[in-house]
Amino acid sequence: MTSTTGTPRPSSRLAPEIAARLKRSADGLLPAIAQQYDTGEVLMLGWMDDEALHRTLTTGRCTYWSRSRQEYWVKGDTSGHFQWVKSVALDCDADTLLVKVDQVGAACHTGARTCFDEDVLLKDADSGASGPHQ
Repeated sequence: MTSTTGTPRPSSRLAPEIAARLKRSADGLLPAIAQQYDTGEVLMLGWMDDEALHRTLTTGRCTYWSRSRQEYWVKGDTSGHFQWVKSVALDCDADTLLVKVDQVGAACHTGARTCFDEDVLLKDADSGASGPHQ
């Protein structure tokens, strides 16, 4: 498998019956949403190819494909902020993964608990504010 920059990625060891179901982007990736397993808190979004998914399923630690560095990275290897996998689900269209994890420390590379803490565009839309839902 080759990335969009032409960098070859290793062949995947993902089970063929799982690989056959996946609907990947043109560059062979699936978005993977990491969610805290016990609170439902959405932590981050990363990208997985078949091999990253295989590693995630078999090691119990989230492995992602870095689009900018064109390499695999295991959450926590450099930061110490590990994601211990509790479950992995494929959405109804087979084009997005939901990885429920036990997050140790910050999920975001900025040091925030989640990647969605800092830039809230709309909050409490049902609290009586005027808008399209009235």
